[in-house]
Amino acid sequence: MVPPAPQWFRGSTPPPRGAVVAAGDARAMAAMAGLPPGPLSPPGGGAADAAGPEGAEGLFVLLGAGLAAASHPLLYVKLLVQVGHEPLPPTIGRNVLGRKVLYMPGFFTYARHIVEVDGKRGLFRGLTPRLISSTLSTITRGSVKKAFPLEDMEHVSNKDDMKTSLRKVVRETSHEMMMQCVSRLVSHPLHVISMRCMVQFVGREVKYSGVFSAIGRIFKEEGILGFFVGLVPHVLGDVIFLWCCNLLAHFINTYAVDDNFSQASVIRSYTKFVMGIAVSMLTYPFLLVGDLMAVNNCGLRAGLPPYAPAFASWIHCWRYLSAQGQLFRGSSLLFRRAPIPASFPMD
Repeated sequence: MVPPAPQWFRGSTPPPRGAVVAAGDARAMAAMAGLPPGPLSPPGGGAADAAGPEGAEGLFVLLGAGLAAASHPLLYVKLLVQVGHEPLPPTIGRNVLGRKVLYMPGFFTYARHIVEVDGKRGLFRGLTPRLISSTLSTITRGSVKKAFPLEDMEHVSNKDDMKTSLRKVVRETSHEMMMQCVSRLVSHPLHVISMRCMVQFVGREVKYSGVFSAIGRIFKEEGILGFFVGLVPHVLGDVIFLWCCNLLAHFINTYAVDDNFSQASVIRSYTKFVMGIAVSMLTYPFLLVGDLMAVNNCGLRAGLPPYAPAFASWIHCWRYLSAQGQLFRGSSLLFRRAPIPASFPMD
């Protein structure tokens, strides 16, 4: 017996062949894959539409804020690992083959260390600007969706022309890409502030102590461009994620899943889910580079040597991480094998 599809993907009607994965779904997938989720966005159709546009937008703002708050400790620990802050020594463990290996502390051990240093409230350092960023992203997506509505298209089955089916996916993905890029542009300044507030844990700084003071400091020291450092790799990662995930799901559902199969809609739901996780992992280096650029050379210890050199551009950062074999640093927080030789500073 095939298990039921996740509620996130299940609706009143079977999903159309080649249906596009919304950014909200994508971020939920990323969270389940161990990646920091982004702002929750309202997927088209469903119960949200029945509740009315204003009610639906308020609902998604609350859901996005709740998800951001609940996942913040995970994002916090992940960011500290991304910048290379390893305050705890590795421990000896065994792999699946029974061989002894060195493991870096996992999420729970790292989080316990943060609590010992800053208390339980310390796990939520940088949460306020992140909540504002999440809210701005959700509202912006809703506004763009209202300003540029996507015309509904009829259900495409395997009996229809494949060009028509692919054209539908391209149109929907292009529309989703536009909403994602605009929302990322609007919310990125608060994302930068949130990242910098969190990495102050490394050097015990208090340079960014509040949202408004942080805005004034960044504008004074770096100008308007200081609010958009790391934007390009984040946008590229979002765009590549959307196109790869939606096109892969479309081709698999079109050529590998037959409409005559009784569980076709369930399989298609899981196909989008699995594609979201897989593509999230492949695009992780863009997330890592974007986050490192947000804190690089900003006067905080986490953005200066020995943690990282002053990068001239995000491409410089990418090449540096690639040469160090660290493009996926922080992608896993449970079983982290210690790099040999260690390429991070030990405090």
